[in-house]
Amino acid sequence: MVVERLHHVAYRCTDAKETVDFYERFLDLKLATSIAENVVPSTGERYPHIHVFLEMADGGSVAFFELPESDEMVPDPNTPDWVQHLALKVENYEALMSYKDRLEQGGQEVLGPIDHSFCKSIYFHDPSGHRLELTTDAEDDELRAKLLSSAHPILDHWDQHRVAPEVDALHLTARDG
Repeated sequence: MVVERLHHVAYRCTDAKETVDFYERFLDLKLATSIAENVVPSTGERYPHIHVFLEMADGGSVAFFELPESDEMVPDPNTPDWVQHLALKVENYEALMSYKDRLEQGGQEVLGPIDHSFCKSIYFHDPSGHRLELTTDAEDDELRAKLLSSAHPILDHWDQHRVAPEVDALHLTARDG
């Protein structure tokens, strides 16, 4: 038994229509479902909301809730912006650069591409301030095998020491052979 794939991940947004427009225009996601309710099904609480689902090529969705009666959205003050992000995979490097061009031509600020050795990525924000990453995997089976074999040793080292120098050395070994 194994979890098959992502069904959906849900975030809050400031404006559902603006959010859908952004993801359709810049990321080619398709609005698959809109559910507007005044009561939360799981709690019975009165809480007017709309829940929109933007479908990806594999059938999974990125979903958003607009909560018009809630306080304004604020970022987590204890977590840097770069930590909490949604990374979406694209077909190849050419597609990644095409998305970068589309975003920039649409007035979006884009960071990258960044070469993480096992993948290349670009970063940007959606209209609600969520950090997004578009990424494409490196086509290097040997590198993937080395990263897989070092994953638990790196985690174990981190768990014992909570410092990165030795972890970086393990990463360099995985990257450089």
